[in-house]
Amino acid sequence: MTTTIPIGLTVDGRHCDLDLDPRTTLLDAVREHLGNTSPKKGCDHGQCGACTVLVDGRRVLSCLTLAVAKDGAEVTTADGLARDGGLHPVAEAFLAHDAYQCGYCTPGQVCSAVGLLDEADRGAPSAVTDDLTADTVLDRAEIAERLSGNLCRCAAYTNIVSAVAEVASR
Repeated sequence: MTTTIPIGLTVDGRHCDLDLDPRTTLLDAVREHLGNTSPKKGCDHGQCGACTVLVDGRRVLSCLTLAVAKDGAEVTTADGLARDGGLHPVAEAFLAHDAYQCGYCTPGQVCSAVGLLDEADRGAPSAVTDDLTADTVLDRAEIAERLSGNLCRCAAYTNIVSAVAEVASR
């Protein structure tokens, strides 16, 4: 007999109370228990980034995150980034730059891009940040490095980086 644990999550602005097996990942809680299929199950090992969501504003790989560890957290999927029926600026830029391709990785890519823009605004460095004391400059190399945990089987990387660069320049 498996014991369940009650947790509460706010997913895309909607609070949900769940009773979950403590081994349930955040990805499975969102997809299987709440029916939100925006985050994708790709590799299920944290290597592809298709499951990337924002938890309390920071990007995480939801396939590697236990749901019970995020009790009380606010989870934002790519679906939850849209406001007032319109697309998030990152999603709009993906459209403008043909960065969607097949679309499977797109929700994770968009969440990762939103997270990296916030990280850069906060001054968080990456592995390729040259000057740790200066403001972060989101050039193509910096954006590519920050998105390196998100794989695209269609190889739309150039378009994805262009989309993020456009939003960063605004």
